[in-house]
Amino acid sequence: MEQRYTVDASCPTVFISYSWDGDEHKRWIKDFADQLLSDGINVVVDQYDLSLGDRLPQFMEQSITDADYVLIICTPLYKEKADKRTGGVGYEGHIISDELFNHHNERKFIPVLRRGTFETALPKFCAGKLSIDLSETPVSQEQYHDLLTTIFGKKKKPAIGKKPSTVGNFQKNLDQEEAIHILGIITNEVTIPKMDGSRGSALYSVPFQLSKTPSGLWGQIFVAIWNSPPRFTTMHRPGIASVIGSKIILNGTTIDEVKNYHRDTLLLCVEEANKKEQEIKERENRLKEQEEKPKQQHFQHVSDLADEINF
Repeated sequence: MEQRYTVDASCPTVFISYSWDGDEHKRWIKDFADQLLSDGINVVVDQYDLSLGDRLPQFMEQSITDADYVLIICTPLYKEKADKRTGGVGYEGHIISDELFNHHNERKFIPVLRRGTFETALPKFCAGKLSIDLSETPVSQEQYHDLLTTIFGKKKKPAIGKKPSTVGNFQKNLDQEEAIHILGIITNEVTIPKMDGSRGSALYSVPFQLSKTPSGLWGQIFVAIWNSPPRFTTMHRPGIASVIGSKIILNGTTIDEVKNYHRDTLLLCVEEANKKEQEIKERENRLKEQEEKPKQQHFQHVSDLADEINF
């Protein structure tokens, strides 16, 4: 008998995209769907929602479009089919890539690692995306809980509390500001490569979050140093760096190049930009002090003599 579930219209809907890796994998998908259903999530998956006579393309397109989230169950076989655009996985890959490119709805699509590694199992359209790792058996409850909090929109920082009475007031020292550093990769803003066979079509944009918004001067210095750094690898790509707001953007690279080549160059260029900006500021302050010194001496001389004149 077909098992039926009552769907609450207010609960989130997820579509599970996976490859038929074998009976064991299909059973895991069913058990995974059952667990999500029992935790209050409306799951759409072919094993429950596809019947004989249904049109597969229509089911895939409608399910992906209507879902609040799409869980991409990543295995080496899924990656192979998605990258080569073969079978049902390949068709779903077209739909997912189209939504990512046209709607920029990055957070809707969540890679879930089931087999292999992030390098061997994530398809190209998931490159650089933060993923959930459920490859262990039994699955990591911490990772599963992280998935639930994301789906239900409950993943957020605790509220900022009150300052302890034992510490003094915070006052920012403009002369000793914390040096700028890179916090990490903004995975949900990594762009999708064109992959149309043209030169450079496998490259894409990778943004990095800075600890604060740098000055325009710092941005100019960083770009100049990136274009001609003191040390670099043979895979260095001058001309691809820009600083926009509080982000460094490398437009024309890959996440693999960042990991293997660009990371150390980025750290070096940020460090050098901090040093050079500080040197320029100190030089400007010295010049300003030199310009102000005669004025200060003049007014001090006037003040001293005025005190000596009696009326």
